[in-house]
Amino acid sequence: MSQPEQGRGDIITTNTRTIAEVVAGIPSATIHGDSAEAIQSIEFDSRLVEPGGMFVALRGGYTDGHAYLDQARMRGAVAALVERGTVEHLRGEWPTLVEVADTRAALAIVAAEFFGHPSQDLCVIGVTGTDGKTTTSHLIEAMLRHAGRRTGLIGTVEVRIAGEVDLHESRQTTPESLVIQRILASMRDREVDTAILEATSHGLVMHRLDSCAFDVGVVTNITHEHLDFHGSVEAYREAKAMLLDNVARDKQRGRRGALVLNKDDEGARSIAAHGRGCEMLWYSMDPASDAEFRASQIEFGTNGQQFTLHSPMGETRISLALPGRYNVANALAAATVGHALGLSLKQIAEGLESLDAVPGRMQAVDEGQPFAVIVDYAHTPDAIESVLTVLRDATPGRLMVLFGSAGERDIDKRSIQGRVAIEYSDFAIFSSEDPRFEDPMVIIDAIADGAMQAGGRRGVDFECIEDRRTAIATILQAAKAGDVVVLAGKGHEKSMIYGSEKRPWDEAEVAADILRKLGYSPSNQSDRSL
Repeated sequence: MSQPEQGRGDIITTNTRTIAEVVAGIPSATIHGDSAEAIQSIEFDSRLVEPGGMFVALRGGYTDGHAYLDQARMRGAVAALVERGTVEHLRGEWPTLVEVADTRAALAIVAAEFFGHPSQDLCVIGVTGTDGKTTTSHLIEAMLRHAGRRTGLIGTVEVRIAGEVDLHESRQTTPESLVIQRILASMRDREVDTAILEATSHGLVMHRLDSCAFDVGVVTNITHEHLDFHGSVEAYREAKAMLLDNVARDKQRGRRGALVLNKDDEGARSIAAHGRGCEMLWYSMDPASDAEFRASQIEFGTNGQQFTLHSPMGETRISLALPGRYNVANALAAATVGHALGLSLKQIAEGLESLDAVPGRMQAVDEGQPFAVIVDYAHTPDAIESVLTVLRDATPGRLMVLFGSAGERDIDKRSIQGRVAIEYSDFAIFSSEDPRFEDPMVIIDAIADGAMQAGGRRGVDFECIEDRRTAIATILQAAKAGDVVVLAGKGHEKSMIYGSEKRPWDEAEVAADILRKLGYSPSNQSDRSL
């Protein structure tokens, strides 16, 4: 049984459709019962089923929706979408039972049909990559909105429709296809013209984006992540390449067909052939590159940076509020998208400069303490390294970091994270970070092993503390004037997952609360800034 969908209050529904209509596009669908039955809604969470609705039984990581068919029926569902060969004995107990080979793949088709294929009425931009998806998506959204477009955003941090923000806690960067189609329908009904979707490898492989029509695809980078799910780097790259396949497919159907790729990243270059037939637009941090969009004369600051943007339209100086070299790359990606959609160089520059911050990314927590506290979502080895590298030159004292690694996720990256901590920080604490059904200390010990292999000494260079609040309190108590403390991995998230339980968690608020209990107060602001 899945978690309830979030932010459904102002989602627009659609007219009733018959079962025959919504399943017409599913290959080999078999209908048992009345195909002319009209359905009022579709749900994959049995707790949300309403009378007259269709229930779709999905197989999940911890449970199987087929086990909740009785509950859905009792709540008034008149039809169920199930996988073939699973519940033949229920055929006579449902007014209509639809059997398919794969309910998750079928859901994408059913949802798009039910909501009237909303992506067909929008310009849709898909952003994928190991790191940078969220910041790049926010930069694109801010740039287009500044240029006068009416925008929508579906991403890690929030769902945004025509300027209104709906924070969500589904913990899926790319939601299930039903949720995506419902939100896109709401965007269409609220006269949004351009939608930006963060496209994860999981979302692409698990059919969540199957029925979305894309105009532009963006690849920020492809590094070490999610090998637990994909099995190999090659499979992970192929999953990301599905976005390029979709853009190429939709170009054949009359869409824009532009791809924006990071020329500095070997992973992005490796999948470029999947975009055959599309307009390929490249960006690079190397000013001598032959990429269409490049950066030069970068002047880094702790509260932002400036760089010269080189483009086919000319060059201009950009003042970016977001610190970090990697954010220059994200800005280049967004600028390239702006060019693909016909924005002028002036519109691109002003749009990039209009974004002040991204929630959970390099977020300062200031309670008047004489050291800096930064909350950031960085959770891959490359992302943690990038954040620490950015902050090193701005740190007069010690650079300290706290992070963990998610349970039931990429095991191999844990030791790499430990090595990164030793090589790029002065002191680290390894703690819990969504252990799920794994033993938290097993995860932490794997990180510590990597730290020790890099020469780190427990009790001197790093420490292991399972309880994250205790860990944060420990590192903040140890911090002195001029130090910088980075709390990495949780960022914007509002829960910590233990087993199947989502425990409330707000990293910035936890840090602020601990600082207040240590006696700091905003009224005692120091001159320190970061």
